[in-house]
Parts: sequence; C-alpha cells; structure tokens
Amino acid sequence: MLTLAELRHLVPVLAAARVGARVDKVVQSDPTDLVLHLSGGGEGAAGDRMLLLLSASPKTARISQLSRPRKAPPQPPGLAQYLKAHIEGGRLREVRLEGEDRQVRFCIDTREGRYSLLFSILGPRSNLYALDGDDRVVAAARPLQETRRDLAMNAPWRNPDGGPPKQAEDRFAAVAEDALLAEIEVHYAEAEAETGERQLSSRLAKALKKQNATLAKKVRLLEEDLAVGAEASRWERLGELLKTRIRDVKPGMSEIEVRDFETGDPATVPLEPKLSPQKNLELLFKKARKAEKRGRKAANDIDAAKARLATNQALREEVAGATLERVAEMSAEPDVARLLERYFPAPKVTERVAKKKVWKVGKQELSTRLVPKRYATESGLEVWVGKNDEGNDILTTRLARGNDLFFHVEGDPGSHVVLRTEGKGEPAHETLLEAAELAANFSKAKNAARVSIHIAEIKDISKPSGAKPGLVHVHRGRTLQLRRSDERMKRILGNRIEE
Repeated sequence: MLTLAELRHLVPVLAAARVGARVDKVVQSDPTDLVLHLSGGGEGAAGDRMLLLLSASPKTARISQLSRPRKAPPQPPGLAQYLKAHIEGGRLREVRLEGEDRQVRFCIDTREGRYSLLFSILGPRSNLYALDGDDRVVAAARPLQETRRDLAMNAPWRNPDGGPPKQAEDRFAAVAEDALLAEIEVHYAEAEAETGERQLSSRLAKALKKQNATLAKKVRLLEEDLAVGAEASRWERLGELLKTRIRDVKPGMSEIEVRDFETGDPATVPLEPKLSPQKNLELLFKKARKAEKRGRKAANDIDAAKARLATNQALREEVAGATLERVAEMSAEPDVARLLERYFPAPKVTERVAKKKVWKVGKQELSTRLVPKRYATESGLEVWVGKNDEGNDILTTRLARGNDLFFHVEGDPGSHVVLRTEGKGEPAHETLLEAAELAANFSKAKNAARVSIHIAEIKDISKPSGAKPGLVHVHRGRTLQLRRSDERMKRILGNRIEE
C-alpha cells in the first residue's frame, strides 16, 4: 500500500491536475475498488479524461490512474449506488490529506451540496467512505465492522485514534509528475499480477496433487479387480466339482471335500451353511460371473488409467519447475482449467449485505410500531426513543439493560428515552445533552427553552402492577438542567439510524 510519504507527494500532484474536474461516471468494479471517470480539471481541456482508481485492497491500497476502463458489475454495490445517485455530474473541488494518517479526502460539489469521499489507507482496515454534507458516514465499500467499529452509519465521521504512522520512503520520488499516477498503477498492477500468479501456481499444484491421489487410487482398485477376475475360473471350476457331489451336501455344512476329476487331487468346496445345495451351486457360478465381469472391465480401463496417472505426474513435475508465466499459460488450457475448477476453484468475491435488525422480546418478534426509533450520538452511542405508550413499556422494561440511562422530562408526559451505555461507564457530558434533547423534543415541553430532565439507570426503574401503559416508577436518579440548543437538536435528529 502507499506510504504516508507517497501520499504527501501524490495528493498535491493530483489536486493540481484534477481539481475542477467533472465526475462523469462512478464504477465499483469489485467490493474494494472504485473508479472515478473524470474529465477536465486543473489546466487541462474539458475533453482531457482520467480514470482515477481508488483501491482499498488491504495489501495494495492505492490511488492511481488506469489505462483502460473497468467493467461495472450487473448490480452495483451499495457504495456505487449511493455515489451514482449523488456525485455523478458533480465537480471535484478539493483533494487533501485528512488528519495525520494515510487518509485522503475528495470533496465533490453537486447541485444538492458538497459530498466527500474519504479514502483510508490503513492496511487490513483500508476502506472508502461516502460522507454527506453534514460529514456523516452514509456508505462504505467494506463493512464498518471490518475496518472501523467505532463508526456507525448515519453518524458523524471521526478520524481514527492514535498518532501518525511512520512516513516511510517515497518509492516514486524520481517519477515525473505527469506520469506519477500511471506509474503507481504499473507498480501495483505488477505486484497484484505476481500475487495472483503465485496463488494460481499454488492452486494448480494442490489440484494436481489431489488428482494424482484420485488416479493412483483408481489404478490400485483396477489392479484389485484384475486379481478378482483371475479368480473367475476357480469359482466356475468349484461349481462344476460341486455338481458331482451335490447329493451329498447336508444342511449346515460349511464345506465339502471332492476329488478333481481332471487332476485326481482332492479339493475343498466352500459352502454357505444356511443355503440349500442348489442355492450353493448357484452362488458359486454367480461369483464366477461377477469376477469375470470385474476382471474384463478392469482389463479394458487400466491402461488408460495408468496413462492418465503418468501424464498427471509429469504435469506436477512441470508445474514444480515452471515460471509463473508458464503456469498461467498452462492454467488456460481447457483440461487444466477444468481440473482447477473441480478441485480448487478461485474464491468468489461477494458483497456482504447487512442484515436487517430483528427486534424480539423472548421469541416474539416485535411489530414496527413497537420498535423504538434509534439515533447515533457524536460519541457513537445509540439513543432509543419509544414511539407510543406500549412501545415505551417494552423499551424500558424489556429492551434496555440495567446500566443504560433513562431520560424523561420532569412534570411533562413524553416518550421514554434510553441512552445505551454499552457497559462503558458514565458517558461524556455532550452525549448526555444529546439524549436529553431527544427527551425534550419527544415530550409536551418540546418548545420550551429550558427543561429539567430526570436521568436514572434502568435498574432503578420499575413498573407498578396493573399500571397503565407507559407509566413507570423512578426510584433514584439525578436532574439535568437543559438549555435547549437548536444546533444540537438538529444534529441528533439528523443522525437517525434507519432500519
């Protein structure tokens, strides 16, 4: 991935060349790669086009210029859908480093307002985030749980904690500015190709090993069948000998001694004690027929099986000493391609789709009207708000946990509001104010400039037996004097978490 020194080199070059460019098209060719089709910008003519790649691949994260377009999938991933709807046709107004880490912000102006693409190059946690005009995270290339668990959808963007990384070296320091982005792509494309070829070589070697084991087993079984086939004449001979003594077979006998009329030597004919003499005779001839059939088939197949085994072994030896380029050529051959697909198919990349949250009380799924509204605070905690009296009861007595905080306007009816503390102790004061704003907003005192908000832990809330829906008793707690803030209210309401 690009180093901090390389980003400090690259970003001013890109800004000088492309600020003002029009975003003609957005293509998300796979879950980690986004291509912006840009035209104009900088001192270039309007027809001067660039295919700007933003790749959040964990090992090869980069910003570079492609020489040819990438094919869009039939169904664009979520990030592409959002960007196509909001930034296509917009203008790239700013490209800058964000914070002190390997992060680049692309600011795009549209008729709707300004949007941002925030590209974090953080190794395994690399990701692309779409931010709206209020700097809230509204879409991402990779799931937040994989890259930034401290972020939430529809919650404000925050730079990651920690100090800046080492600047490291700039491997492209000597490259001319007008060739920089293209040279970066050449470097990483070669690295990705080599990695892909090495993975292909490993897959092919494993596939050939599995095929070798399969063919060796087949040859061994055919050799066993040939040996069985050689016994066919013996079983038939025993059947003919039994015919001469069949009247002497008694119930329960496991064998009978006979004399071979051709050689004059004694012979023993095995018998099944539970079968009649005639059934024993039929069994011997049946064994002869089966053995003859197995032997005949094995004789027809064994030469071809041995030839395939020899070919496979020769191919294994060739792969072991082949260059990566030769392995790629071999893998394209139809027979080898089928072998790979059978034993070690290439991993399929699928976009993860976030599952809709299912709200349950016990085993009973809640109806939508009983599910609380959810809001994200600046600190990343959630505030839940009951929609009606029955929903208030379920929120406070069934959904909330003991250390969560209950908010309610003193002296006025309103929704139950619960701040989910996630067991992290006392929340920040600003977080308490945000939850208090919601309690005030969803009460009869919503237009008051100042309100008294009672705060208590859920474990100090009880519902009296037989009380009407929405009525609870608060046993302890404290009072917060809230001076209403339109800005704070607008911010927390804007951070509604949609299901």
